[in-house]
Amino acid sequence: MVNLGSRQILAIVGFVGFVCIYLSTQLPLGLPNLSFVQRNGSHFVVDGKPFYINGWNSYWLMAQAVDFSTRSKVKTILRRGASMGMTVCRTWAFNDAGYQALQVAPGKYDEDVFQALDYVLVEARRNRVRLLLSLANNLDAFGGKGQYVRWAHDAGVDAILTRVNSITGVAYRDDPTIFAWELMNEPRCPSDPSGDTLQHWIKQMSSYVKALDSKHLVTIGLEGFYGTWSSDRLNVNPGHWADSLGSDFLRNHQISSVDFASVHVYPDNWTPDLNFEDMLKELLDWVSVHIQDGAQRLDKPVLFTEFGLSASSKGFEEKSRNLLFKTMYEEIYGSAKSVGAAAGSMVWQLVVDGLEEFSDTYAFIPWKERSTYKLMVIQSCRLKALFDTTATRKSRSIQCGKMMVDGIP
Repeated sequence: MVNLGSRQILAIVGFVGFVCIYLSTQLPLGLPNLSFVQRNGSHFVVDGKPFYINGWNSYWLMAQAVDFSTRSKVKTILRRGASMGMTVCRTWAFNDAGYQALQVAPGKYDEDVFQALDYVLVEARRNRVRLLLSLANNLDAFGGKGQYVRWAHDAGVDAILTRVNSITGVAYRDDPTIFAWELMNEPRCPSDPSGDTLQHWIKQMSSYVKALDSKHLVTIGLEGFYGTWSSDRLNVNPGHWADSLGSDFLRNHQISSVDFASVHVYPDNWTPDLNFEDMLKELLDWVSVHIQDGAQRLDKPVLFTEFGLSASSKGFEEKSRNLLFKTMYEEIYGSAKSVGAAAGSMVWQLVVDGLEEFSDTYAFIPWKERSTYKLMVIQSCRLKALFDTTATRKSRSIQCGKMMVDGIP
């Protein structure tokens, strides 16, 4: 036995105490470190380096994480998305007054559902996937804006932003796994086509979110339509019906507490009578004008947070979807290559087997659609290659090829 002096004992006790405190503040073993995504003018940056997004939507993650028997679906899509080089997933952080509701009544939350969202954050971080969390829905599904109106309650974001993850012990507002907060999915206010009502709500809510959480980026969740405030852009809208929805891409996104612009891209839904070739022209015009406005009028990044092609669209074939994807990806890549304002794009939506109730006509399982899968992987690889100085061209090519081969059964 070695005899220790009092100084040595105190040193050991102090060291042990330091280790205990240090370990208690660390993430669970195996979770990687991440940095917060920040904005620099019309670009996203991480640790001072450009950050371009090839991402996807899987809105159903929290709902599938409530039941332990279906959590494997969450693990699968996050692992698969990461294996495709995709870096951000957009998903719902709401489900109100329905089955497996997060907010069951004004200010009352189901702890089991909150723990499901905790789990989603942990699995995302495990796979180095960041999350764009939408806080509310303009549509009736999952509660929606109408539910909040019936409760005379704006959005109940306090509980979410101040939530401490039950697994990691990290507050949501301190967690860089969260890429950004989205105020609402597709907000509209056709009852006030002047846009004043929605503009006031956006100012109020974005400022409130920023007051609670100064570390994360905030976006609105708009589809990208122009209102009467932007009269010189009305011809870009897919129809006159879009002029009077109460939203305005430019006016709404000029609010200082909004960090970046969001746009959705659905030419098959908005202009269903056009032939496919003309739909692609509409897509090109829609995308290019918004990128231009992001750079010249907003000086903010533009993220295309939803795009896709419905399997029920006229004459649908897999090659049609591939052509639409390729057209979209070329616009994003071209902008990134020229250091433009396009920050990336996110497919709507990816699912796994057994999710029929969460599927729609846009949903698909990527590894079962080989040609589409390869397009998505290639986009991930070439966006990363633009600013990745740590790997040689040959090693990047090998890695990209491996991603394409390994991901397809």
